[in-house]
Amino acid sequence: MPFNVLVVGAGAVGCFYGSKLDPEHTRVSLVCRSNYELAKTQGFELETHSFGTYQFTPHSVYATVEEAAALASEPWDYVCVATKALSMDLSSVEFLAPVISETTTIVLLQNGVDIEAPYRERYPRTPIISAVTVISAAKTHPTRIVQYRWTRISLGPYTDLHGSATTPEARALLNRTEDRVRDFAELLTRGGIKDAETYDALGIQLVRWHKLCINASMNTSGVLAGGRSNPDMVRDPALRKHIEACMHEVLEATPSVFGCPMPDKFASPAKLLESTARNTSQSASSMVQDWKAGHALELDAILGNAIRVAEAHGASMPRLQSMYALLQSAEAMRAMT
Repeated sequence: MPFNVLVVGAGAVGCFYGSKLDPEHTRVSLVCRSNYELAKTQGFELETHSFGTYQFTPHSVYATVEEAAALASEPWDYVCVATKALSMDLSSVEFLAPVISETTTIVLLQNGVDIEAPYRERYPRTPIISAVTVISAAKTHPTRIVQYRWTRISLGPYTDLHGSATTPEARALLNRTEDRVRDFAELLTRGGIKDAETYDALGIQLVRWHKLCINASMNTSGVLAGGRSNPDMVRDPALRKHIEACMHEVLEATPSVFGCPMPDKFASPAKLLESTARNTSQSASSMVQDWKAGHALELDAILGNAIRVAEAHGASMPRLQSMYALLQSAEAMRAMT
């Protein structure tokens, strides 16, 4: 029997990875919002750097999670959340309840750190896969996705921020989740994704923290710099210096938060900056795109949570704190106009 996969959030990330799950062993369906009618009748066109241009026709398209629960003939094996992480409140994850069964695994394809915590609190016995993506892509039309550069996806089981499982029940859930991580990574590999990497429970949290070097340093600065792209900013000497200092701030907090330094295998700030400078697409980050479109920003997931976690472990990140305060104010002032 094929795995029944539900992707909640039909943006660039959800459509790209949903379209690349092994078609012989999965039935991939989508929950769409504003693009529901077009997605249901047309499917999606993907213009990609890695796989050329192709059509993605989901098995089913639903307007709501409730509809996906009511109309599906079988329980959902994987529910992939690819929406923006706009709230860390417990109530913000309640919407998934109708599609969660005893056999479901939640896959979180979202930015930020400690974003899994409300899902674990609400669904304490459900396996949760934490997925960290590096992808330069955008939805340029309601049913058209463009991938500009190479991608990477990292997968690991979620227990807590530190990857601990101290009770028999927690260890049993961790074992189940590790099996589902391997299965999901294999589905991606069979679908053509060659860079699906798997980590243990602590390792995936270090991957999440390391990605703050991009999300919390570049994407946030792009908004404050007037909507500039990451490649454009790193070619500006003053902005490059600022971004590099933010990256070091993130990495210097790692031993305090996790009890170990960032592994050497992860790219240094210098390598990240060099790679970004080579990007010729000039595509803006998702945060800059959201700001220009008047959408809410993932400030708590990317900045607020990181600052709070660092402070709870005796570390401070003053540059990130300053950007958090400025962006919160900018959002508040925009809401008043």
